[in-house]
Amino acid sequence: MLPCDPTKSLSFDRRIAEGDLVIVYERHDSMKPVKVSANGVFQNRFGAFKHSGWIGKPFGSKVLSNKGGFVYLLAPTPELWTLVLSHRTQILYIADISFVIMYLELVPGCVVLESGTGSGSLTTSLARAIAPNGHVHTFDFHEQRAASAREDFETCGLSSLVTVTVRDIQGEGFPDELIGKADSVFLDLPQPWLAIPSAAKMLQQDGVICSFSPCIEQVQKSGLALKSSFTEIRTFEVLLSHYEVRESSTRSWKDGDGGFATLKTCKKRQRSTNGERSSETHSIVARKCGETRGHTGYLTFARLCCTS
Repeated sequence: MLPCDPTKSLSFDRRIAEGDLVIVYERHDSMKPVKVSANGVFQNRFGAFKHSGWIGKPFGSKVLSNKGGFVYLLAPTPELWTLVLSHRTQILYIADISFVIMYLELVPGCVVLESGTGSGSLTTSLARAIAPNGHVHTFDFHEQRAASAREDFETCGLSSLVTVTVRDIQGEGFPDELIGKADSVFLDLPQPWLAIPSAAKMLQQDGVICSFSPCIEQVQKSGLALKSSFTEIRTFEVLLSHYEVRESSTRSWKDGDGGFATLKTCKKRQRSTNGERSSETHSIVARKCGETRGHTGYLTFARLCCTS
């Protein structure tokens, strides 16, 4: 997934090998992660696809099944992994993830602390941001969930960048050996205010903390806890809208609010039944998709106060 291993670096010339993780693209709303094995077979409604036919092909290839159906073999990225991973908990999606990475000011070489790990959606993106010589220390109180996340990171090739530890951060705080070593801290906890004093000790001077909370009451309590050691306290809500764009008659295609957005108008000449030429107006219109994701949570950021 990441260029941390020279033999596994992603490029336009890299070819699929046995043991690689491949994202099988069936259609825009259906993708599946598959680990390639020489004797493996992937089956879906389009037919059976032998893994042996995948080995040696470049990522992005279109492969055919025994029935003539086809899929695309995509290289795994954090963005695709977020869409195909197993949901052991509620996850963060791309809009929130990109916002978090930017406001945590992550660059290659940073050390990041995360609690809790959950399904690992954010963790994979954190790992890419700090690669190749940074590190992500992620914690989860649930032993089985942590073990599953550890297996996922091994499958994705992130073991050298991510350390998964079973620990109750709300009750025990972060380990003492990490005091003063973190550039950033991310909290996704039911009671994040309990972990904020420990997080402050882990951060280097001018370090940044982020807390993700679905409820505004959690944000209020976290804000009060942050005031003692942090400054520049800010809370955001990220709302993402998807739009479909197509050529259509403006009278026949309306958005969810009963209106439409016209981007470009053009006239097409058509011959009428009596032999005369008439014009019909068509427009390029944009409509908000009905499946727009609503509120996910609030992102609260703060910067550690300088002691000097």
